[in-house]
Amino acid sequence: MSRWAGYGRPNGTRGARRAARWRDNGPVGESELPVRLAGRVIAIDPAERVLLFFYDDLPPKGKHWSTPGGGVEDGEDFHTAARRELFEETGWADVPVPAREVLVNSNVQWSNLNGVPTLCRQYDHYFVGRVPDEERSLGAVAAMHASDGIVTHRWWTLAELDATDEDIYPPGLAELVRRLR
Repeated sequence: MSRWAGYGRPNGTRGARRAARWRDNGPVGESELPVRLAGRVIAIDPAERVLLFFYDDLPPKGKHWSTPGGGVEDGEDFHTAARRELFEETGWADVPVPAREVLVNSNVQWSNLNGVPTLCRQYDHYFVGRVPDEERSLGAVAAMHASDGIVTHRWWTLAELDATDEDIYPPGLAELVRRLR
């Protein structure tokens, strides 16, 4: 969205001077960022390992691991979006994902909004998916991962999540999984 959206764009000579003043109106605060809504699934296998995808994004999020999930599309609620994203990113149509949210979290990140990389505030709504097989492999979706910014994936034990220095989203994931037992 243009910084001019909702404002009259100045024109003419006098307007050009005004535009020069308006272009440098300082840094945008987090409250002024566009909002993106997302549904995510914490995929847990029978051994309590959690599936995470690795991203190498621009700051502020940078390199990080995150659960399967993504943006809510028109006509979807958070649960529907989370289930669709789990299927798109893993190929798993048989993993039950109850409609009970277990966490709502927000962060500032780069997202593709209307085809344009945009710094935004994302609100993630998390659900749990109990995967029936230990360390289940992904379906035939690996080729799609590169276009979504997913570098790799892996199953993490709770002890590995506790011990890592890497950025994990959502923060406190191991403790959340323990509370879900």
